[in-house]
Amino acid sequence: MTARDLPPSLITTLPGGHYTDERLFALEQEHIFESMWFCAVRASDLGRPGAFRTVQVGRESVLVTRARDGSVRAFLNVCRHRGARLRTEESGEVKRAFRCPYHAWTYDLDGRLVAAPNLTRMPDLDRVEYGLTNVHVREWLGYVWVCLADDPPSFEADVVGEVRTRLGDEELIGNYGVDGLGVGRRIVYDVKANWKLIVENFMECYHCATIHPELTEVLPEFAGGYAAQSFVGHGARFGEDIRGFTVDGSEGVDRIPGVSEDQDRRYYAITIKPQVFVNLVPDHVIIHRMFPLAVDRTVVECDWLFRGDVVAEGRDLGPSVELFHRVNVQDFEACERCQPAMGSRAYARGGVLVPSEHHIGAFHDWVLARLPRAPA
Repeated sequence: MTARDLPPSLITTLPGGHYTDERLFALEQEHIFESMWFCAVRASDLGRPGAFRTVQVGRESVLVTRARDGSVRAFLNVCRHRGARLRTEESGEVKRAFRCPYHAWTYDLDGRLVAAPNLTRMPDLDRVEYGLTNVHVREWLGYVWVCLADDPPSFEADVVGEVRTRLGDEELIGNYGVDGLGVGRRIVYDVKANWKLIVENFMECYHCATIHPELTEVLPEFAGGYAAQSFVGHGARFGEDIRGFTVDGSEGVDRIPGVSEDQDRRYYAITIKPQVFVNLVPDHVIIHRMFPLAVDRTVVECDWLFRGDVVAEGRDLGPSVELFHRVNVQDFEACERCQPAMGSRAYARGGVLVPSEHHIGAFHDWVLARLPRAPA
């Protein structure tokens, strides 16, 4: 990070080029998103064998599906014959196999090559070796996580460890039973900003009093500028007259059974690098998954998760969803306001972080440590 003469209360941010340089973004794609565990799909979206979703992980399209034995599998979305993309839809379902629309090479749900024109004339063709390229898969919190690295990093250290660092004990997230919750609402946001601006915004609350009137009404301590993530194990307490984590502070829905009394009437935020935000409140959980598509474009898929019976009964989730939907819109508009200025000469050496934002400096150090070198 560029050394600057700053008063002790300020520390520097990343230089503006880290948010605009295509070469740096390519390095981030390779050394961060294609090398780490990446939260790709809600497992319930793959309801039965043959259901699939395609997701962009770094520079690769990944095909995630459920095999006939009920397990989840993931493959690079590339035919092994001439490189055609197997599926171009975001989601869908096949009966037994994936068939390339170019030359009809066909792969079963385990990725094995099972058919191709004139295949019998190629008896030396190993159907496993020339099957789809496998991607490593883990399931946790009801989501499918994938890793493109040949030798994946420790899931327990890099993913579960983020929860341990934030809450002090990874078992505390188990009280919310996230894997068993149902998707009550999903909203996809197309944000015209670099992914790091979105992470930085989520990690701090210096902006909360300025742009989040509804949130600070529910969580009054946020008006003071200090985010819950600044302190290990801290959950922001609801205001005295607030009955639920809703847009108007009204009663929410049924509390998740495992939530402890200590966790009740509190909000916890967790950043799982590089692209997941977890938000815990007593009656629901909000999960953000980021998909960085360009240096200045990030798609964010946000799930609101509630008890299965609450979703099945068609309960009114509007006030609960509306609160964080407004927060999302407010945050993403702020990030989009910053993105054009990242290329300004006024930001060439970066900006500054005030004391309540100093923990963002650790995120910047982490990004720099992941990159082999910065282009000139």
